[in-house]
Amino acid sequence: MLSNISNVLRAGAQKNGAALVMSARSYSDFTTQASFEIKKCDIHKLDEAPATEVVMTRDEGLQYYRTMQTMRRMELKADQLYKQKIIRGFCHLYDGQEACAVGIEAAINLTDHLITAYRAHGYTLTRGGTVREIMAELTGRRGGIAKGKGGSMHMYSKNFYGGNGIVGAQGQIFETYNMAALWKLPAIFICENNRYGMGTSVERAAASTDYYKRGDFIPGLRVDGMDILCVREATRFAAEHCRSGKGPILMELQTYRYHGHSMSDPGVSYRTREEIQEVRGKSDPISLLKDRMLSNNMASVEELKEIDVSVRKEIEDAAQFATTDPEPPLEDLCNHIFYNDPPLEVRGTNPWTKLKSVS
Repeated sequence: MLSNISNVLRAGAQKNGAALVMSARSYSDFTTQASFEIKKCDIHKLDEAPATEVVMTRDEGLQYYRTMQTMRRMELKADQLYKQKIIRGFCHLYDGQEACAVGIEAAINLTDHLITAYRAHGYTLTRGGTVREIMAELTGRRGGIAKGKGGSMHMYSKNFYGGNGIVGAQGQIFETYNMAALWKLPAIFICENNRYGMGTSVERAAASTDYYKRGDFIPGLRVDGMDILCVREATRFAAEHCRSGKGPILMELQTYRYHGHSMSDPGVSYRTREEIQEVRGKSDPISLLKDRMLSNNMASVEELKEIDVSVRKEIEDAAQFATTDPEPPLEDLCNHIFYNDPPLEVRGTNPWTKLKSVS
């Protein structure tokens, strides 16, 4: 890429030598890392809080930017395919909340175990799934990450146990808190508070909206979930807490979803369009990261545009695959239910009975 840039700059030098020097410097003299002040976390039953002055390298910033843009574009493409009736069934989109998934993954290891709720597309990507696999799963194709049989809410990869399609199925939460505290389990409980439970605002649903205190005897953090660096540092803090044998910890990530609860929810009957636009204008996680990188000479506008173009191409290629890959054959319907031994026959049939379509 740099050689191509040099050729363009040399061509321009014939007209303006000074412009060559300035342009060349902007590409070759980026800041490799910078320090940033981030919002302080609210804490519960903790003697100290995550750092408020943090360091991000240029490479980290570019990686975070690409991943969040990929999530955003993937979800917008899913919106389009759903409206075209190519994606069917339930579909819960993650745009607006990208800093949560990317910030968490930046602070843990792929060997750590993660489970999420039904808004699972972003985590499937950070846990090692590809855009092609995710998009093909959404369209129910054989190349999907769950072989086309899971759909939007049931995607899995190594050490990632997928989404749950039932609200609250992530655990009988207070009993789980209690057991984790009793046994000092190294578990990070995360509430992505996007301000609405389906179509009900948290203020209307809860007498106390301090969700980070809901663990009672479990320490808690309330974090700016729209800032990837806040999420990353809070997760690092939480992971160290757990790995050092101090038991579980609870994090509330204050975030926002741009789409409705699901694709069947337009998302504007219980909130205004102005509210959504205000969050986009003031707190968008991608714009916040982009502004930080540009203002600290960690990237150029042109470089970030190149990433945008690359991401769009990746999404379009994945969408093409997801609409042309074959659907799983009918005989695969009963596969991947039992891990090893075949089951006994139930009601005169078993998973290897030859099935026939009657449609």
